[in-house]
Amino acid sequence: MTRLLTFIFLSIPISMAFAQGPRARDLGIPLDGKPGKLNAITDVKGVEVGHTTLISGEGELIVGEGPVRTGVTAIFPRGKQYDPVFAGWYSLNGNGEMTGTTWVEESGFLEGPVAITNTHSVGIVRDAVVEWQFNNDHFDPLPYEPDVFWALPVVAETYDGDLNDINGFHVKKEHVFSALDNAKSGPVEEGNVGGGTGMICHEFKGGIGTSSREVVINNTTYTLGVLVQANYGSRENLTIAGVPIGKEITDHKILWDPLKRQEERGSIIVIVATDAPLLPHQLKRLARRVPIGISRVGGYGGNGSGDIFIAFSTSNPGAADRVEMQQLTMIPNDKITSLFEAVAQATEESILNALVAAETMVGKNNTTVYELPEEEVMELLEKYARIEEK
Repeated sequence: MTRLLTFIFLSIPISMAFAQGPRARDLGIPLDGKPGKLNAITDVKGVEVGHTTLISGEGELIVGEGPVRTGVTAIFPRGKQYDPVFAGWYSLNGNGEMTGTTWVEESGFLEGPVAITNTHSVGIVRDAVVEWQFNNDHFDPLPYEPDVFWALPVVAETYDGDLNDINGFHVKKEHVFSALDNAKSGPVEEGNVGGGTGMICHEFKGGIGTSSREVVINNTTYTLGVLVQANYGSRENLTIAGVPIGKEITDHKILWDPLKRQEERGSIIVIVATDAPLLPHQLKRLARRVPIGISRVGGYGGNGSGDIFIAFSTSNPGAADRVEMQQLTMIPNDKITSLFEAVAQATEESILNALVAAETMVGKNNTTVYELPEEEVMELLEKYARIEEK
């Protein structure tokens, strides 16, 4: 059953308790790997996620007034304590933005939270993260210049301008502060929330999705989690459990803005977290495996897509100490393959969770993007013998 929703007003931090709806596994979609307890990026101890969702107005676009369908998502690697984590990043296709990655590449550290928003709000979100870090002492002063503060935050984006008044610049610094302040561990809300509020995935409603995997290496169990902001892909390429879902479902097509039909565009931002002890070059290797999971769902990194990924490890606390020598641990490269598999599996499932959680949305000029028709998907999985008939 399609849930056709027109939103009148909503502007709240989504980080409180919520009733989580069905997810990909709940529908019986066959997926590889063993998920963590929550099947979310927050299965990695210390990781916190917060959303601020902005939804208001309906009907004709009036730039600066709405309709508004946007927001901010924030991810803390070690909660709100300042303790930089080893990190590495990778871009499959660079028609997008993730600020701060030149310093991640140079230093090997992610020094604060990661924030995700819409394309035209990257600047204000970045500036707000800097202000939040300063106000909350989320930094380590230079030992020889204790009054010096500087930050190069990691802020990423995907484009929500088909549903949202993107040139109205509705994301303000207080919305960023709210996402940061309210970030927490535990279940993560998915779909039309935070930075994913106005996003489209394979021409169905997309948004935020997350998943996790447990991996055993040398008799130790490690956790790897993924969070995506999914806003990419064509309908015809959508694949679920090997089934050409997009080719089979010919209805539920987007009711585009009649004033300006635009060609498909899209992007996907992926955050990979793990408690496995990995160094920056190994984390970059993890980030490079994200596209395998995207391709399982039918993404190809098209010319207009910003497909940018960052991976971090919460192991080796204190490694960023500015003065003292550090003793570090790392998993041997010869033992890392199971983590590569976990990245691909959790990325695939995160995208599917975003699609399953998202609900039909009406945006600017009554552009309508439909949710994934779950009943039809399950019928097709039965037809192709991917699940047993009920």
